[in-house]
Amino acid sequence: MRKYNVAVVGATGAVGEELFRILEEQNFPIKNILPLASERSEGIEIEFCGKPVKVVKLTEDVFEKYEIEIAFFSAGGSVSAHFAPFAAEAGAIVIDNTSHFRMDADIPLVVPECNPADILLWKNRGIIANPNCSTIQMVQILKPLDDIFGIKRVDVSTYQAVSGAGKSGMEELVHQMQEFFAFRLSDVTPQKFPHQIALNLIPHIDVFLENDYTKEEMKMVKETQKILHKNIEVSATCVRVPVLRSHSEAITIHFEKDADVEKARDALKNASNVVVVDEPESKKYPMPIIATDTDFTYVGRIRKDIYQSNILHLWCVADQIRVGAATNAVRIAQKLIEIDGQI
Repeated sequence: MRKYNVAVVGATGAVGEELFRILEEQNFPIKNILPLASERSEGIEIEFCGKPVKVVKLTEDVFEKYEIEIAFFSAGGSVSAHFAPFAAEAGAIVIDNTSHFRMDADIPLVVPECNPADILLWKNRGIIANPNCSTIQMVQILKPLDDIFGIKRVDVSTYQAVSGAGKSGMEELVHQMQEFFAFRLSDVTPQKFPHQIALNLIPHIDVFLENDYTKEEMKMVKETQKILHKNIEVSATCVRVPVLRSHSEAITIHFEKDADVEKARDALKNASNVVVVDEPESKKYPMPIIATDTDFTYVGRIRKDIYQSNILHLWCVADQIRVGAATNAVRIAQKLIEIDGQI
């Protein structure tokens, strides 16, 4: 099997660290691995496959120097905006985890379980975009249901873990909980989030737009339509919750025809990388605690609307650092190798 020179931009961040874990777990065909980060992280050693590897400073010419063939980017939109074109020009295929390229018409936005054929559009600019974490787990559920019932509209409320805001988000929740148990929480000033996150919910992720939706909510709208190649009506309410890891979503789906719960459940059981946990009588349903550190999207509470026969309600949970970012990026690379032997 051919092996590849692989770079990870943002090697010391939460998603970057997870990428190394998944590449190792999946036995990805790597010839050489190159961790890249900013100057302040240069020289730090990370472990990959039992061996220490030094972080190299990200520069415009580093991809050509190390003959990189696949470059995973997870260091923020401004970094991707500047450096991803240099990687592509040097011959690397960029798989970008930021929002910067997602809505570009000539750049594919890919969830391999949903639109694998779009991967071949990487040839347009040498870049493939990884969708928003909340979008990924949702479309993994929507696609098999759309195939059998036809979706007209989706209403979703998300319950997003603090790790969606990176390491600093997790640290802020832990710190505030420590202060709570020390009876000092009233003295804490929020830094990462607009309000106290410990023992609280914040219905505000990213900036508010003119239509009173947040940017995070509109990402779910536009990305879902692009991935599924369908002008589905989508409305989202995104909420930050005091959970360390794994996003949850309550989804209401309006279909073009009458929905059948058993057919829906069977379709989801047969969907790739989806696990149905739907035994409410036994108190079995998806929760962040079972999704964390796994590569599956869990779905349950599947039920028909009590008023309309064409509406289903369900609940899904996935580890947004893995399924919603790093795992999806690696799956894109794996599918790319599978369907396009030219890279």
